[in-house]
Amino acid sequence: MKKKIVSLMLVSAMAVSMVACGSSGSSGSTGTSGDSASGSTESAAAGSDENTLTVWCWDPAFNIFAMNEAAKVYQKDHPDVTVNVVETPWEDVQTKLTTAATSGDLSTLPDILLMQDNAFQKNVISYPDAFTDLTDSGIDFSQFAEGKTAYSVVDGKNYGVPFDNGAVVGCYRTDLLEQAGLTVDDFTDITWDQYIENGKKVLEATGKPLISMQAGECDLIMMMLQSAGSSLFNEDGTANIVNNDVLKEVAETYKEMKDSGVLIEVNSWDEYVGSITNGDVAGTINGCWIMASIQTAEDQSGNWAITNMPRLVDAKDATNYSNNGGSSWAVTANCKNKDLAYDFLASTFAGSTELYDNILSCGAIATWAPAGDSDAYAQPNDFFGGDAVSAKIVDFATKVPSNITGVYYYEARDAVATAITNVIAGSDIDTELQTAEDTVNFNMGQ
Repeated sequence: MKKKIVSLMLVSAMAVSMVACGSSGSSGSTGTSGDSASGSTESAAAGSDENTLTVWCWDPAFNIFAMNEAAKVYQKDHPDVTVNVVETPWEDVQTKLTTAATSGDLSTLPDILLMQDNAFQKNVISYPDAFTDLTDSGIDFSQFAEGKTAYSVVDGKNYGVPFDNGAVVGCYRTDLLEQAGLTVDDFTDITWDQYIENGKKVLEATGKPLISMQAGECDLIMMMLQSAGSSLFNEDGTANIVNNDVLKEVAETYKEMKDSGVLIEVNSWDEYVGSITNGDVAGTINGCWIMASIQTAEDQSGNWAITNMPRLVDAKDATNYSNNGGSSWAVTANCKNKDLAYDFLASTFAGSTELYDNILSCGAIATWAPAGDSDAYAQPNDFFGGDAVSAKIVDFATKVPSNITGVYYYEARDAVATAITNVIAGSDIDTELQTAEDTVNFNMGQ
């Protein structure tokens, strides 16, 4: 079983990347000591002295920018501390972590690394010796959105400090809704049945579907599933697909949207973004990071609004809130000065409204609740109708139910995506869900 997990981790390291966290870019190195840049590829492992922290993360315009801003905030009171930020694409983070952990040589790891949320549990479960338990580190995890924090919790212990917000938002073209006699209020706190009925009105009035999704992917399926606190796995790690009534309702709802014309499928991510910015659809539902792409359509400024997502009709624990995407910071077992790493994270990503105010400029919205009370988060966004969208998103994040990802999350996603594709094409839903669970069980060696 262990060999199979390792093999799957190596494959995943090459294949998995999430648009929500930005492009990987090329491997390189940057660093910060106040406003100066330093660092080299030779310094990619943990800092060699007790006042240096080496950090791996990707995306210069987002994650690296945020970490460098965190270093500046921390260095105001700790001028002797150096934070060496090494640009490391997500695929490389996963590959290097897997290689270090399976070889038993953790000396190549940095002090801190960024981990995609959906991969956090599988890595801690597979390589427990590579991570540091942060439960008693002095970081106040109660100030973060519970659903976000849960991604990096294993056996009741905290292994990650939450970073960027992936709270789901419903985004709508208010000018198109108006043609159908609707406003964004008609999409607030609604069910999926109401969403479909509203979508039919928009389609009739404008000829435009409400939403587009990439064919063969199941992002929306996962958002809908989590909104009711349901997962593809049980707490003991076994697959939860065949007898998952929430998943069956999700699949039926998705098919109804597709059959009614309210939802259209496109062939690629670029086509998905283009369908939104070109005005081919009247809205979208996704992690809040999608707003950055929407705002590239400058001619549509003022004609967009956000609200929460629809909820399932029959699911007992249905809510109007979910998450898609995002990442968290981990302290590796190779960290030479864990107390410094703890204090740095506690003072910045888990303790500084100044930091979160500073990184709003790159689109990074906190799941750290106190950030939502700052003046910067209360500022109106003219593109989205003058709404204080940042504060609204932080509030959404506090209401997101947690879910279980585990080691085989990506394999289960792929199996369910195939099942939904076949259901849309006319296959029996129970048969397809059984096939999906059989596939996952085979991958798990059961």
